[in-house]
Amino acid sequence: MAIVIHESTNVLVQGITGKQGVFHTRQMLAYGTRIIAGTSPGKGGTVIEGIPVYDSVRAACEKHRIDASVIFIPAAYAKDAALEALEAGIKVVVVVTEHIPVHDEMVIVAYAKRLKAVVIGPNTFGIVSSGKCKMGIPPNQFFIPGSVGVVARSGTLTYEIVGNLTAQGIGQSTVLGMGGDRVVGLTFVDVLKQFEQDPETKAVVLIGEIGGNAEEEAARYIKEMTKPVVAYIAGKSAPPGKRMGHAGAIIERGKGTYEGKVNALTLAGARVAELPFEVPEIVKEILDKMNAQK
Repeated sequence: MAIVIHESTNVLVQGITGKQGVFHTRQMLAYGTRIIAGTSPGKGGTVIEGIPVYDSVRAACEKHRIDASVIFIPAAYAKDAALEALEAGIKVVVVVTEHIPVHDEMVIVAYAKRLKAVVIGPNTFGIVSSGKCKMGIPPNQFFIPGSVGVVARSGTLTYEIVGNLTAQGIGQSTVLGMGGDRVVGLTFVDVLKQFEQDPETKAVVLIGEIGGNAEEEAARYIKEMTKPVVAYIAGKSAPPGKRMGHAGAIIERGKGTYEGKVNALTLAGARVAELPFEVPEIVKEILDKMNAQK
């Protein structure tokens, strides 16, 4: 099992002929992802890495069963690309692109909800169902199959923490990047609910950051979960009113503080690590205790 994507997911790459599209297509293929088509307007009929390229998503869907799309399209055109995929009936759309205007993101997410489709991102590193399928830009070597689900707002922190988990022999079921912008398709709660229902996932790692109230909302749901949650919150030393990296990582009017998020998660029963390298240590302790109780 895995959440959202799995080994049988047929993937479309939008923007497959661009520099980033070509590079990450190769990486995804190397990981074992079933990429069956790509799109690039005006370059239909060409082939990239053995993958047929079409002028439009609709043309690709007429020739192939496509379950999910990953978008490597510049910000100015990303909204049109996402809407094109959703309109064609694709139910999972991963939007890697950053710097998409907020209004465009609102349109994408609203349209996806109307169609009961899933948007991951925008401004996401993507999603990896370890050993099964990767959609996005994470480095292949860090992701090995296992029982820990990971959901995060930050990409580089995820690579560090997942890399440390892997170094300790702790594999992951699915690793999902929500995206760092103010408007994203999935919330922590959406993903936590799926991990709670996934029989392969035994424990969950939540990687958050200052700004917004996503972690506080997650804490309310964590109280109801049967699976243990380990959290890390980035931005402890960030000054109020200054955006730190992500568009959503800003403390405004006293909301979204590091202390508030840590307190909410701790009260909900999550174990909160103060430093990234502590996360694998806590996870290992929890898994060892669970195994000992069997």
